[in-house]
Amino acid sequence: MSFNHHVKAETIVMSQKVLTLGEIMLRLSPPYFKRFTQTRSFDFIFGGGEANVAVSLANFGIPVDYVTRLPNNDLGEACIQYLRQFGVNTDKIIRGGDRIGIYFLEIGASARPSKVIYDRAYSAIATAEVSMFDWDIIFEDVEWFHWTGITPAISQNLAEICLSAVQEAKKRGITISCDLNYRSKLWKYGKSPLDVVPELVKYCDVAIGNEEDAEKVLGIHAPDTDITSGKLDPEKYRYVVQTMTNQFPNLKYVAITLRGSISASHNTWAGLLYNGKEMFISPHYEITHIVDRVGAGDSFVAGLIYGLLNFKDDYQQILNFAVAASCLKHTIFGDFNLVNVEEVRKIMKGDVSGRVSR
Repeated sequence: MSFNHHVKAETIVMSQKVLTLGEIMLRLSPPYFKRFTQTRSFDFIFGGGEANVAVSLANFGIPVDYVTRLPNNDLGEACIQYLRQFGVNTDKIIRGGDRIGIYFLEIGASARPSKVIYDRAYSAIATAEVSMFDWDIIFEDVEWFHWTGITPAISQNLAEICLSAVQEAKKRGITISCDLNYRSKLWKYGKSPLDVVPELVKYCDVAIGNEEDAEKVLGIHAPDTDITSGKLDPEKYRYVVQTMTNQFPNLKYVAITLRGSISASHNTWAGLLYNGKEMFISPHYEITHIVDRVGAGDSFVAGLIYGLLNFKDDYQQILNFAVAASCLKHTIFGDFNLVNVEEVRKIMKGDVSGRVSR
């Protein structure tokens, strides 16, 4: 494992409020790495891309609002209480609809990959309409808005809501970030991501993704890359980030996560950040015992947002913080990255011994 000890003191910008919008789901996972066919119980938690970002930012001390639509029943209330315990403001969540979306996660190990089964059709947020969202209230005091490519993939309604959101955020001078987040099991309503996502990215200041996301939702492919080899060459992604900023001149920053999959339990992890002029490459991490990789990309996004808000133009430190934060996420069960700034900074300094803190 190699490290860059590029760590400086930061000035925490507590006044910058971030807002995320998307679907949070009930997550049901067989315990102890069991398969769906053998389990007789499930671990019951909540998770979803934009909610995961919100929780990470709250743990970093950033004020954050989360917006979704949840049914007015006990499951909806349980979800809200779950978010509140991690410091996320839920006052802007809309109540209504018949059900909360569900996803089942079978956690893989070694040569057996993880599996996801979605049960989210006709969820409260999937059936929401643009008229339900009062953008004046939602964007009040907000300086940063984050969405993901999962949201417009769920339904035509949500694609329209997402477009309205980025347009309204842009009118208000709010910084907009997106995680491209291609999901092959979504996009079932007759549109492809290439029909929808590029129009949304036109409004964004920051875009984040991986090699598959850039290809599937923007049609940009990194040449000569093979994610199954376990080795990734960051230099081959220079073409991707430069092409993205050429196609979308509004983008100030493009970040790419670089995962090499050796097995379900052993990955390599790194990232790069492009500011329109220079490309910065992070330290390379070997993660040899993955507890739960779901939400790792979201934790990278949260780390990047935190860094851009706090480290000014120190792009290497911004990237290193994001990668270290997401490296830690692989050690935590559940969707949420439940770590604080000091824990991330220890990883940045090279302390990956895992020694007991007494």
